[in-house]
Amino acid sequence: MSTLAEHVKQAKHAMDKAVEAVKREFTTVRTGKATTSLLDLVRVEAYGSEMPLTQVASVAAPEPKLLTIQPWDKGLLKAVEKAILASDLGLTPSNDGNIIRIPLPPLTEERRRELVKVVHKFAEEGRVAVRHARTEAISRIKKTEHVSEDEKKHTEKDVQKLHDDHLRQVDDAVKGKEAEIMEI
Repeated sequence: MSTLAEHVKQAKHAMDKAVEAVKREFTTVRTGKATTSLLDLVRVEAYGSEMPLTQVASVAAPEPKLLTIQPWDKGLLKAVEKAILASDLGLTPSNDGNIIRIPLPPLTEERRRELVKVVHKFAEEGRVAVRHARTEAISRIKKTEHVSEDEKKHTEKDVQKLHDDHLRQVDDAVKGKEAEIMEI
């Protein structure tokens, strides 16, 4: 038998996870500065399966406008290069037989706008997840037995407050990332 407090706690947990996921996805969106998390979603064809780049190579950002990738197995240089070209990041790797260098060109106005759209898409997914957590919690609260209607209403208000607070967190993260992308 779940209590009303448990329903609120579950909802908060789900909403926290949604906000965290949005922030994590934001780290993969390119800004003007090199960051290794930019390549977190790149998957490389290695040893007969698709693997995250970070599992087959070390990634570094030695300069603000440069990323370097050092595959642990030199035989994977071509596969890593291919994976980066195939990714949606618009980056051009250069390979010297040992290491892959990726110079980060300055972002064009058009590319910045595209990236802002990507950020908004991630944010909307996060908002949907937060709303979903609210809807589920409220439906569980309504089904809770041996509790007065007043207590249920009060608990639903708590869940709504959590919901509003988490949506605000997503919006703040969007504003921050947007400013980062548009900064020249």
